[in-house]
Amino acid sequence: MEIGEWKKVVAEFQKPSTGRAVWQIIDTLGPYGILWYLMYLTSTGRWWLTVPLAMLAGALLVRVFIIFHDCGHGSFFKSRKANDVVGFLAGLLTFTPYYHWRWEHSIHHASAGDLDRRGTGDVWTMTVQEYLESSRWKRFAYRLARNPVVLFVLAPLFLFVVRQRFPSAGADPRERRSVHWMNLAILGMAAPLVWVFGLLPYLLIQLTVLAVAGGVGVWMFYVQHQFEGVYWERGEDWDYTAAALQGSSFYKLPKILQWFSGNIGFHHIHHLSPRILNYNLERCHRSHPMFREVKPITLFPSLKSFMLRLWDEKLKKLVGYRHLRDLRREQKRSDRP
Repeated sequence: MEIGEWKKVVAEFQKPSTGRAVWQIIDTLGPYGILWYLMYLTSTGRWWLTVPLAMLAGALLVRVFIIFHDCGHGSFFKSRKANDVVGFLAGLLTFTPYYHWRWEHSIHHASAGDLDRRGTGDVWTMTVQEYLESSRWKRFAYRLARNPVVLFVLAPLFLFVVRQRFPSAGADPRERRSVHWMNLAILGMAAPLVWVFGLLPYLLIQLTVLAVAGGVGVWMFYVQHQFEGVYWERGEDWDYTAAALQGSSFYKLPKILQWFSGNIGFHHIHHLSPRILNYNLERCHRSHPMFREVKPITLFPSLKSFMLRLWDEKLKKLVGYRHLRDLRREQKRSDRP
């Protein structure tokens, strides 16, 4: 399908509904606030209840991030100002600077699946050849970065708590200011919560919430672009439509997980048209045979993505480290007289 054709198909799903947007804020932030109140009630000796509540709040924070995400794409409300205000407030809850994240995320959308433009807003991915030509230290760092414990437990906490407190080197003044303003806003939010909960209880609760939300969020992002059959091409051969429909997964989740994740599992639709509202992604997917032809990835089979580590440019697919051992064995056979 040509660009002009699919743009006509998706146009009706790009129209925001103020009523649905407001209701989504209510049914997300309402329960999130209630959970914080329950955590306050249980934090004076019933931690066996507080920690599970914090984990549930972390799951809800994923949905808060989807609201933040849609605001960043300018799609949640018709009003740009409304998107910016709600985006900033949702960013405060997720410890994410709104304008800075929006800038980096736009780069991700413009370059996803392009081997020549890796490095901004994506998971570090090396080709087989790059890995083999790297120093021992770089290979160690890569293996460490792709370790599941680092990638889905330690890295998300570092990203949301530490990394996002500092602007990127290439950020413009507005993006830099957004980081500094967000840091001040986080301090303004944390101070009264520390006064109410106490320092250590607040830190335990907040870090648990962020760890769950960050781990789930990074996993969702990972499996959306690291899966069997994913599309990667060099710049001259890269195609936007192919990168969207083949380089972004259709992660078919159970309905309850689909709700918590704000339908972002329909990532092929989102990358095709980032202005489609999260609540319209499934409807758009069902609207045309082209979208329904995209092979879904379901929950348990998606765990195979843990084993995909490197991109093989010859085979045009992601491979695991075992593939390197096979290559070495083949090389040894070919070197024999």
